Amino acid sequence: MFLLPLALVVATLAAGEVQHLVSLRNVQPAAWGVYGGTLLVVAASGIPYLLAPGTITAAAENVGPLGWTLLALSIFVGVALTIEILRFEQAETAALRAALSVFAVAYAGGCLAFLIHLRFVENRWWGAFALIALLVIVKMGDIGAYTVGRLVGRHKLAPKLSPGKTVEGFLGSLAFSALASLALFELLAPRMIDNPPAAPWWRYVAFGLILGMAGVVGDLAESMLKRAAGVKDSSRWMPGYGGVLDMLDSLLLAAPLAYLLWTMGMVGP
Repeated sequence: MFLLPLALVVATLAAGEVQHLVSLRNVQPAAWGVYGGTLLVVAASGIPYLLAPGTITAAAENVGPLGWTLLALSIFVGVALTIEILRFEQAETAALRAALSVFAVAYAGGCLAFLIHLRFVENRWWGAFALIALLVIVKMGDIGAYTVGRLVGRHKLAPKLSPGKTVEGFLGSLAFSALASLALFELLAPRMIDNPPAAPWWRYVAFGLILGMAGVVGDLAESMLKRAAGVKDSSRWMPGYGGVLDMLDSLLLAAPLAYLLWTMGMVGP
């Protein structure tokens, strides 16, 4: 499974960028805690899919793949609090550092873990299609926002946060995401999967709209973090070219929603 090693590399880079963005002048969460917690959550999410049935105890199997992610997150909450207890100086800064650490790991690791869960949401081919669908729908939304915004954008969507984004671009993003979702399920799914179940077309459109909206919120959320940190790029190791978070921001909030909608049976088998 190449996805887990790739996810761990991406998680390491994303953890560093998030830790940089949430570090305030006098309040900086422990970098090793953010890195370690993010890697713990992502690794815990992938382990159940690597183990063959019967290789772990029945009790561990009953936790379920999603349970491993939640367990890792819960363990890190305790670790983050322990770190701040050991380095305690002032109550206000200690509590804020702990909160920032938990947020950083939940954002960079918890949301990223759902890309792994989505890959195995059903059988081999459905899982591959589910991951492809998420990537294409969200990134087509990014393309739609940029294209329509540049062509006809007039009204600012969030002028104080991201002056370049417009209402017209937002609507274009939703349209591109919805059309991409419909095309994927109607055209690609029958070629990847034998006897795919037929769902009403409006479900595919709704799926695309929901992920498209989540992608826009994710993009704006990262812009908010960068504004708070006073930086243009999330990355310090490739200035001028954004960073890993600039590529992932729209996916991080969309991935949990995509997993939820698949497991609810909105679009999957």
